[in-house]
Amino acid sequence: MSDQRDERHQHFETLAIHAGQEPDQATGAVVPPIYQVSTYKQDGVGGLRGGYEYSRSANPTRTALEENLAALDGARRGLAFASGLAAEDCLLRTLLAPGDHVVIPNDAYGGTFRLFAKVVERWGVEWSVADTSDPRAVRDAVRPRTKVIWVETPSNPLLGISDIAALAGVARDAGARLVVDNTFASPYLQQPLALGADVVVYSTTKYMGGHSDVVGGALVVNDDTLGEELAYHQNAMGAIAGPFDAWLVMRGIKTLAVRMDRHSANAARVAELLASHKKVTRVYYPGLAEHAGHEIAAKQMRSFGGMVSFRVAGGEEAAVEVCNRAELFTLGESLGGVESLIEHPGRMTHASTAGSALEVPADLVRLSVGIESVDDLLADLTQALG
Repeated sequence: MSDQRDERHQHFETLAIHAGQEPDQATGAVVPPIYQVSTYKQDGVGGLRGGYEYSRSANPTRTALEENLAALDGARRGLAFASGLAAEDCLLRTLLAPGDHVVIPNDAYGGTFRLFAKVVERWGVEWSVADTSDPRAVRDAVRPRTKVIWVETPSNPLLGISDIAALAGVARDAGARLVVDNTFASPYLQQPLALGADVVVYSTTKYMGGHSDVVGGALVVNDDTLGEELAYHQNAMGAIAGPFDAWLVMRGIKTLAVRMDRHSANAARVAELLASHKKVTRVYYPGLAEHAGHEIAAKQMRSFGGMVSFRVAGGEEAAVEVCNRAELFTLGESLGGVESLIEHPGRMTHASTAGSALEVPADLVRLSVGIESVDDLLADLTQALG
């Protein structure tokens, strides 16, 4: 199922539609088939047809997605998983051993924090928190056994921006690997490997899938040896993307560029409304000139994405009420779908961070701005704020 086109000079929008997506050789189908199969007939003992023997190890539909993922990030290897956390778990168990240390951000997805604090720590891996928007703070947090510097940019839920190129230098100096969770940006808006990152992590559930109908994750790397090690662990641990899920993510990726343009345009309008509203005390959106990371975001991102967070005058209960009054913005976890979502991170996606250095403000509301008419979205937020 390998893509035979010369992809070296193709633009992102073309790669999103064509990379790894050669027409099916048997029928000419222009969309890769869903190979809903567990095992494969071998051409004699040990004679694998096309390299396939068992679908935990490899599946043609997943192969097509993995080739597509690698092309979008300009990577040598892509791996598709059952969820973003499954991808993170495989990465950490590949890179780390008991006694190793990881620097994690002071603003990160609650599930990532839970993985470090409640799972990996029990395995003997140490971690400490740093403000990754400040390369000096990250450098100060590095220890002799630091093996990974973990970054989200933009971060979840406070939309913090970290300078990927600067942190890549910190990681190199420390002999560590820089891992960038690029879920909020997607490969269309930001290319971490080109900026010096070693590994890029995605929840493909979000913008890649884009339609709130699939759960998945991905890793992309440029190091062939690391890619082989990750593939070994992926097969050994088994948290792979199923063929139908892989097919759904591929379908979503085809429209990623046009959707991200609309997400970003709508979010910019939403951020402007919130910034001028009397019941909003602070807006977190890197597209605003007053955002502390605006200049870095403008340098390393194509545009500023579809996520906006804000704090509400009146505290936690007022923030919860805004979430409850919203109508077009659906109250729900996750993000990155075509429909707009609203949530209260402190009680929902980031409840696991309560009492930690990553605890989020109680009056915070997070928006995933969809691709509906922006005028309708602005009207709904206006009525929700009261």
